[in-house]
Amino acid sequence: MSPLRLMVGLGNPGAKYERTRHNVGFMAVDALAGRWGLAWREKSQWHGWVAEGQGIVLLKPNTYMNHSGQAVQAVCRWFKFTPREILVIYDDLDLPFGRLRLRKQGSAGGHNGMKSIIAHLGTQEFPRLRIGIGRPVVGESAHYVLEPFSPEQQALLPRLLNEVVRVVELALREGLDQAMNIGNALVIT
Repeated sequence: MSPLRLMVGLGNPGAKYERTRHNVGFMAVDALAGRWGLAWREKSQWHGWVAEGQGIVLLKPNTYMNHSGQAVQAVCRWFKFTPREILVIYDDLDLPFGRLRLRKQGSAGGHNGMKSIIAHLGTQEFPRLRIGIGRPVVGESAHYVLEPFSPEQQALLPRLLNEVVRVVELALREGLDQAMNIGNALVIT
């Protein structure tokens, strides 16, 4: 498998969405940029914010979640990245809060951002790291993902994002299989 070269965090642009559950992918790549000392720059030709360094590109699409594939496709074309060199990091309703799930490929699982990326790349064979946000006890999922984390979850969020950074760094150093063994067993409570 090719080494990972592009880390994409999914979310929605703007202060209104900044701390919502649906933006945990943005939070994850922000944590990676902070750890690696990388600065964000808006790049209109790539439809997003980009941070580069050490042979890695971080991307936060500014296309809104449902059109994330436009930004991913634009960056892949420019840098000539293959789908297997991409790691997409995003929220997952079907995982409890505090769980991670790293996979080498898979379906969109109902996630509109992933549907867009799969459509634009023409394949679902690219790695992804899902961050569990849990399902709402009551109410609609569409509203739940656009709300801030609960106070209890907000208290655990820094630990969860630190684990995301650790799993991504492990994948870069030792490969996806080793990172899957560690990351998929994690539970932050």
